Amino acid sequence: MESWFRINLGDPMLAGEPQDQIASLVEATCRAASDSNEIAAFIRHESGGLHCEAIVYLTPAAADITNRVNAVPCALPSSEGLSLLAGSGAALHQLLS
Repeated sequence: MESWFRINLGDPMLAGEPQDQIASLVEATCRAASDSNEIAAFIRHESGGLHCEAIVYLTPAAADITNRVNAVPCALPSSEGLSLLAGSGAALHQLLS
């Protein structure tokens, strides 16, 4: 199984600009791909000690942009609480089944 990738954007109140940049990169990757059904970024607010943190998860098919956004490999995230940030809405369902 291929690795997913994770980016901790920190405080969700301050994460708007990096979120937008990641979304733009994912959308551009989708447009350039011959099959973009598995390219996506998902976001979830997670408890991070004192404050909540915005965590973005990239599917394995989005690996081409991971270096540009400082993403690190991670395990398949739980689908609970994930929201689509950019890319294929079908990607999570396809990869979890």
